[in-house]
Amino acid sequence: MPLTLAWMLVALCAASGAYCLLRARRADRRGRGAAAGEAVMGFGMAAMAVPAGTGPWGPQVLLAVFCGAAVHALWLLRGGVHHAHHLVGSLAMAYMALVMAAGHGHGRAGLPAVTAALLVYYAGYVLLGGARLVAAGPAGPAGGAEGRAAAASGGTGDLTSACRLAMGTGMLAMLLAM
Repeated sequence: MPLTLAWMLVALCAASGAYCLLRARRADRRGRGAAAGEAVMGFGMAAMAVPAGTGPWGPQVLLAVFCGAAVHALWLLRGGVHHAHHLVGSLAMAYMALVMAAGHGHGRAGLPAVTAALLVYYAGYVLLGGARLVAAGPAGPAGGAEGRAAAASGGTGDLTSACRLAMGTGMLAMLLAM
């Protein structure tokens, strides 16, 4: 992946993570966990997208972090199926870190079947998420009852959906760059 594109992906994922972190602060207890999980994924994806050889962390640290995130997502599955996407994302990041730790670094495909399955999943996620965002139409009046209810619950406003779409697109880009 070209260096400029890699840093743009880092910025996009970090911005998505920061937005989710701010959303977690405003959300109620139920919405806080989902927003915090998305923030972890955003920041983790930003760390994973940093070009090789930059930064003090190595693939082993990233692998440990994403395995921990996968265990946490598995624990959260008891609260709803939405967390299955977090589990897939955590496992995908752990897989990419494992490929990097094995000495292949960026630009290697890992196991073709696993990489292909993740590519299909994220391509579908991005296409479906984009279609939902487009179908939602233009945003309603700011500060309406629906907007306040969505913000209070950490809900799925247009910006939240756009952040999820951005992180899914980022994951797709990282998988394609493997």
